[in-house]
Amino acid sequence: MTKRYAAKRQAILDAAVGHFNARGVRGTALTDVAASVGLVTNSITYYYRRKEDLAAACYLRSLAWHDTLLDEAEGATSPAERLSTFLAAYFRDLAAIETGTQRPQVRLGDLMALPSPQSEAVFAAYNDLFRRARALFVPERADLGRAERGARTHLALSVIHTARLWIDRYEPQDYGRVAERVTDILLAGLAGPDSRWSVEGPPLVPAPGGPTEPFLRAATALINEEGYRGASVEKISARLSVTKGSFYHHNDNKDDLVASCFDRTFEILRAEQAAAESRGGPGWDRLTACARALVRHQFEPGGPLLRCAAVGALPEGLRAEVPARLRRLWERLAFPIGDGVADGSIRPVDPTIAAQVVSSAVDAACDLRRWCPSANTDNAADLFVRPLFLGILAPQ
Repeated sequence: MTKRYAAKRQAILDAAVGHFNARGVRGTALTDVAASVGLVTNSITYYYRRKEDLAAACYLRSLAWHDTLLDEAEGATSPAERLSTFLAAYFRDLAAIETGTQRPQVRLGDLMALPSPQSEAVFAAYNDLFRRARALFVPERADLGRAERGARTHLALSVIHTARLWIDRYEPQDYGRVAERVTDILLAGLAGPDSRWSVEGPPLVPAPGGPTEPFLRAATALINEEGYRGASVEKISARLSVTKGSFYHHNDNKDDLVASCFDRTFEILRAEQAAAESRGGPGWDRLTACARALVRHQFEPGGPLLRCAAVGALPEGLRAEVPARLRRLWERLAFPIGDGVADGSIRPVDPTIAAQVVSSAVDAACDLRRWCPSANTDNAADLFVRPLFLGILAPQ
């Protein structure tokens, strides 16, 4: 490999990262990347024969970057210090990426959209990263079984990965302060001195119904797994064991169905937030009740909720309004957090950042079974939400 070849390949990766982050794997074409580096499509295939090969190379580069951050964390002596070191290095590098002093890295939210055979090497690399993070951040303890360790590791990594979706509202010189606040929440939780985790949660607000509800659930699950373009009419119909004709009998077109999927998620978010507020009580009670309910929705037959990462691959007609609405709904969690800080049921934290961390956990719960196969409607909140509210290293 000549220096010129290596430099051009890195330039292609740099350009591709921007496209994949903006439109997802399935929403990006090789022609888009080629134009960004002054090549025609035939020339770019000299370096990467297929778009999926290029995407896999971007993911592997990002995972290698994460591994270098774990290298830094490995030198610390305790799990808390390792997590703190990793987060400080992660946000430091995000600031460097934002200011252009470090190569860009693809976000991992669209990872599941990568098809076979390219996905095998990428998934293997992510599994290695997950196991290494679990050993460093949540080592074996008498009170933590495999399920608890897997859930807590998924929680920490999900909060870290999702931070890339909201960190742009801060100036790069403030990323270090954000890292300190996120680390504090993960390690110390949110509970005030007299707050306790409730074993029982309130009843769920029923999910929306209607003749299109099965299509909405199937489309939501596929969008979470494969992105907007991966959730084709054929795949949605196949998941429900119905014909395409049946699909179009109940739905005018795919874009309208996707818009309805987001409306359905918005409706569930609003309903559970309103139910928690109507029950009243300290901010801690309202926040934990809402978070528990939303995580349970991820495992109920009426679930899941649409992932935040799904907005990145939306068509132009939906991309302007939907992310703003989703962001507003998740940021409403800052109200019970602020109230809880004021009434003493939640310890002093930054309500805005805490709302992002809580929403990241709820968002990631739909993937919990990948790392914790025993997770279900009854135990998911205790496995996944409780460590967030009491601290990721707290006793089970």
